[in-house]
Amino acid sequence: MKPDRLNALTDGVVAIVLTIMVLEVKIPAEPTLSAVLDVLPLLAAYLLAFVNVAIYWNNHHHMMQSAKQVTGGVLWANHALLFWLTLFPLMIRWIDEAGITPWPVASFGLVLVGAASCYQILERALIRAEGDESEVKRAVGAGAKELISFALYVASVPAAFVSPYISIAIFVGVSILWLIPDRRFEERLQH
Repeated sequence: MKPDRLNALTDGVVAIVLTIMVLEVKIPAEPTLSAVLDVLPLLAAYLLAFVNVAIYWNNHHHMMQSAKQVTGGVLWANHALLFWLTLFPLMIRWIDEAGITPWPVASFGLVLVGAASCYQILERALIRAEGDESEVKRAVGAGAKELISFALYVASVPAAFVSPYISIAIFVGVSILWLIPDRRFEERLQH
């Protein structure tokens, strides 16, 4: 199977996730600075979740441009990634209701661990589908950036119980690491 249908499904799910996330954002209760300050933590959670979903979509898009073959394993790996991405709106709602406290922030970290794991599984499934000479394999290489991100996300979970702000700093740091589109795939596509 060619990757076109998988891309269409992923595009649709990501669009729905982003829509649901923005619907979770509350406007200030009144037009005062105090009311605006009250919703800032929720807006920050929304921004962080939006950036993470966008990073996954961007990298998925680049990776799938390199892919030529989709197997059943690739489909299930992609569904697993989409599962974790659909949990971002729930995390925003929980942070809105409970505040920046250990359990919701640690859970946000667990969602990031799950998404990172499934993205790596998807990479490996694409490589298995096309073999070691695949464009995906050549572009990914050792996957150091993915492994570093995964390790940081894992560390963020227990860190939330020391201080949720340590975990948030980790989330922001990893996001900054990934804000630049994955050039490994872009360089391969230009040749």
